[in-house]
Amino acid sequence: MLSKKFDGDDIRRLHRMIKDATRIVLTCHVRPDGDAIGSTLGLAHLFNSIGKKASVVTPDIPPRSLSFLPDSKEIVAYTKYPDFARRLIKDADLIVCCDFNKLSRLDSLDALIKEAECEKVLIDHHQFPDCFTDITFSCPEMSSTCELAFRLVCEIGMYQDLSVDAATCLATGLITDTRNFSVNCSDPEVYVVLIKLLEKGVDKPKIVREALEVKSLDCLRLQVYALNDKLEIFDRHRAAIITLDKEELRRFNYQKGDTEGLVNIPLTVEGISYCVLMREDEDCIKVSARSINSFPVSKICEDLYGGGGHIMAAGGEFKGTLEDCRKMLVEAMPSYDEFIRTNTARDNH
Repeated sequence: MLSKKFDGDDIRRLHRMIKDATRIVLTCHVRPDGDAIGSTLGLAHLFNSIGKKASVVTPDIPPRSLSFLPDSKEIVAYTKYPDFARRLIKDADLIVCCDFNKLSRLDSLDALIKEAECEKVLIDHHQFPDCFTDITFSCPEMSSTCELAFRLVCEIGMYQDLSVDAATCLATGLITDTRNFSVNCSDPEVYVVLIKLLEKGVDKPKIVREALEVKSLDCLRLQVYALNDKLEIFDRHRAAIITLDKEELRRFNYQKGDTEGLVNIPLTVEGISYCVLMREDEDCIKVSARSINSFPVSKICEDLYGGGGHIMAAGGEFKGTLEDCRKMLVEAMPSYDEFIRTNTARDNH
């Protein structure tokens, strides 16, 4: 059994919103991952199955690693179909925002969602959400937004309406955000959520393979190059940095999602507490950070790169050169050593 997590009035209000809505738009953060697509697409399947017209509108194109998800081809990426996306948002009578805590995480969709006159709901597990919806369901302690969405589905009495397609999408977010149940999964109830999804017919091995393991040959070569030629280890600070510039990305025919999971690999090296990946895009440097032992990479991303996220999984952006982005972190590393010492002391108890 799952414990109840939400205010009863909010649950009743959410149920009423869904019941009254005819056209529902679900959206998520820019550069969507498994949790963002899993939560939006999973809830869209559910809403369509009960007679609603639900559409997923994303700021940009999802990574190809998630193309196996049911109806992923129906996702409307704003960068590809701007007019269609605008029309869907304008016509919506309910907007469900998933897996982001600030409107700025919507990138170019920011203004459209903000100005939409319909009711809005936020379902998210990031820290410190802004107030931009009529109801906010925020649970940073949960493994994923997909876990949170599943719990909401159960509390509003719609578990029986979940199809295998909806459950597959929700399970994908659960699996990817926990790295197949290796992080963010200390709460025993997260395994109850997985069991309930498996009971719907979810093929977990397929999700693990498609979302976490399968890569193109170009992607594999890029990651091997990054680890062999571009990985820097800072033993004193228990840190690792990988930098990739535009020329290197072009050399390996980079496609969106090809660096997914790369930042986690150096964490398997003994003594490394955190790793930061810096990738040169057209307009900025994209920063992605991961850690172990509760080292707060979210603080690094907030302090240096105007970003944030979870304690051990965060990101941000840097306006400037790749070398300046790297230099900023290297110079700041000593100021974060105290967190390594704290974590080491905790781990030794």
